[in-house]
Amino acid sequence: MVSFGMTNRQRLLMQIPKVDKIVDHPLIKPYFDHHPRNLIMHIVREELATLRHEIQTLDAADQKRYEELSHYDFASHLNRTLAQRLRPNIRRCINAAGIILHTGLGRAPLSAAAQKAIMNVSRGYANIELILDSGKRGNRHDIVQGLLTQITGAEAAAVVNNNAAATFLTLNTLTCGKECIVSRGELVTIGGSFRIPVIMEKSGSIMAEVGTTNHTWLKDYEQAINENTGILMKVHRSNFRINGFTAEVSLADLIGLGAKYNIPVVHDLGSGSLIDLSRFGLPKEPVVRESVEAGADIVMFSGDKLLGGPQAGIIVGKKIYIDRIKSNQLARPLRCGKLTFAALEATLRMFLDEDRLLAEHPVLRMLTEDLAIVRKRAQKLERKLKKILKGRGDVHVEEGKTEIGGGSLATETLPTCVVAVSLHGFTEDETSRLLRSGEPPVISRIENDQVLLDMRTVRDEEVSDIAKAFSGIIE
Repeated sequence: MVSFGMTNRQRLLMQIPKVDKIVDHPLIKPYFDHHPRNLIMHIVREELATLRHEIQTLDAADQKRYEELSHYDFASHLNRTLAQRLRPNIRRCINAAGIILHTGLGRAPLSAAAQKAIMNVSRGYANIELILDSGKRGNRHDIVQGLLTQITGAEAAAVVNNNAAATFLTLNTLTCGKECIVSRGELVTIGGSFRIPVIMEKSGSIMAEVGTTNHTWLKDYEQAINENTGILMKVHRSNFRINGFTAEVSLADLIGLGAKYNIPVVHDLGSGSLIDLSRFGLPKEPVVRESVEAGADIVMFSGDKLLGGPQAGIIVGKKIYIDRIKSNQLARPLRCGKLTFAALEATLRMFLDEDRLLAEHPVLRMLTEDLAIVRKRAQKLERKLKKILKGRGDVHVEEGKTEIGGGSLATETLPTCVVAVSLHGFTEDETSRLLRSGEPPVISRIENDQVLLDMRTVRDEEVSDIAKAFSGIIE
């Protein structure tokens, strides 16, 4: 064991452990069995360089904190550093934050069927663009086109990597150099800084905004139509609501106007839904099939929100327009890979069997699960935590609200039960941070000076993982 109890900076530097001594240490050596040697050596040298820099910049008084350091102490520090830096940057998390479609957590959790499909095609090659019967090259859109046309009633379908891409590609195909007439009240911000007007501009479409924020009439659209009009566009305000003195043009009326002037109508549904959620006591959300049956020429929606699949932008509609979209040169850089198509196909197949859908679809389960079941899960976690904490914290079950999130069902919440925890000796921020640093990370929320664990977004099998995370914190 090497002592760092010297006050002379030069002597301290001379006492820094050598690389070969560190890598042979019992705490460090096992890492070489599972990780590339070059990577581990790089991290070791970085940490040693950091230690040298710290010693070189120490004030005389600060040198005392190195007096108790040893070779073993540095190995312990390096062990923690390696464990942190060698684990994947993206990992499975437990969503106890109470936002069902949590953008930061990847929105919709995939069903078991979708997970199995991804595993199947990821083990080797997959016929994403090969027709097995004929041996000829195929089109990847055909993988899910049949399912999408069956479910939505559309003539054809295309898939790109998200709904912003679907909107961009549709606008670029149908209105590049032409005008897109859209209501001012529907010029939404999709998320972050991504806005419909900016996407229109980048696509080459000329935006012709009509009406006002809260009032748009059919005559506003009609008066804006000219020889350079490319499409009439309606955007579903899925992530906010306008209440009070308002008026907007229905999709049916807009389709009628489009038919009168032979102008295609595009409906951007944003989150989109393949089934009528109001049947389950949830607020009414536009259903894709309803837009198609109303006569919309193109309908776009997300694959990873209410549909509950992987991130994707889905375009359905009339074949004459879908074919043009597919042949657009920009369709290639916006296309999806085999893993997305595998998960999307498996997810769409669930919508052909409603009994299976309600039993196996994670998003629909969370949206429709009875509060009594959520409460039982919360009480189970409460019992586990009380047993673990043994008086070193306060734990109780409260009722609360779960957000739907992901720009879906704006302003709507669902009743839930949360487990409220306050650990003695830890602030709420510290507890929340320590939960996130565990394996798997547990994502919570903080309200009223308590850490809350929302049990509507927690699966039954994750209750023990959360309890284990708290056990790790107090040990």
